[in-house]
Amino acid sequence: MKSLKYAFLSTLAAFFLLQPVADACTRVLHVFKEKNLVVTGRNMDWYVRYPSTFWKFPRGMQRSGLTKTNPAKWTSKYGSLVLVQTTMGQSAATDGMNEKGLVANLLYLAETEYPKRDASKFGLTTSVYVQYLLDNFATVKEAVDALSKDEVQIVPVPIPKIDKPSTLHISISDATGDSAIIEFLHGKTVIHHSRDYDVMTNSPIFEKQLALYEYWEEIGGNTFLPGTRRSADRFVRAKYYNKMLPKAKNYREAVAAVLSVLRNASSPFGDPDPNKPNISKTLWRIIHDQTNLISFYESTVSPNVVWVKMKTLDFSQNAPVQMLDVDNANLSGNVTKQFKNSDPIQYAKP
Repeated sequence: MKSLKYAFLSTLAAFFLLQPVADACTRVLHVFKEKNLVVTGRNMDWYVRYPSTFWKFPRGMQRSGLTKTNPAKWTSKYGSLVLVQTTMGQSAATDGMNEKGLVANLLYLAETEYPKRDASKFGLTTSVYVQYLLDNFATVKEAVDALSKDEVQIVPVPIPKIDKPSTLHISISDATGDSAIIEFLHGKTVIHHSRDYDVMTNSPIFEKQLALYEYWEEIGGNTFLPGTRRSADRFVRAKYYNKMLPKAKNYREAVAAVLSVLRNASSPFGDPDPNKPNISKTLWRIIHDQTNLISFYESTVSPNVVWVKMKTLDFSQNAPVQMLDVDNANLSGNVTKQFKNSDPIQYAKP
């Protein structure tokens, strides 16, 4: 039986190694039990650099799912700090954390197959999906329970500047260290929910990523690790290095530890292959401290890391919406006081 298992896993690994090269993004969750600290970070890798802004949204905002028919409507229960990507007048929430420590990360997944639009269900565009999660849920379990009812249907919005649909999947984590991966496969919502799901990249689908990691775990990271920019290779490396992180001696070391795993899974600058445009350079990294509600942001074209302390922001109902242009290379350190009042951003519609 053992030999059959190794044969199966070897065949499985060979299958993945022959798959088309996929896009790039990496998400890592780590719980530092010795510091009672939960940290989630992600790389954004893409071949088009979209302008990035931080947005502070208070509680009590009226929201819409933005679909043409039967859009979901809600009032935000929680304030949030959201990273928004904008180009050609089209904006989407790609990452963020709410005041309860729930984090949502949007990543690309080529295998995504959204359901055909069922107007009897509330519609929710891909551009506002992260915002919906942050507005409504304090924990991963709350979000999973709500999404499992299948009352809300996701509707894709095209990705600006490129001829590609927004085929996406989402990771969520909370201040307790709980985690879930949400995918849309064969017209259905598929949810993987476990505290063990601490790493996510892109293709293949998450179920196959777990099977692939099982193969590499048998080999052992001290013997050999796959080193390319491919999504499956980054998944294996991030899992291994995240598992090997030592106990943090202090807070600074804890944040730096997760950042070190993300940097290992990053892609350097280079001209994208026109036949494989999704293998791309890392544009930015973000680290969310879900215990102390601090978000760290690092642009790969800036020499500085900046951070925002959410506990000093005003998330009360009727507080002003505020924004900060994080593409400004002159920013450094604590930028919490540099947010400016603004009209709410308009997310992209279908």
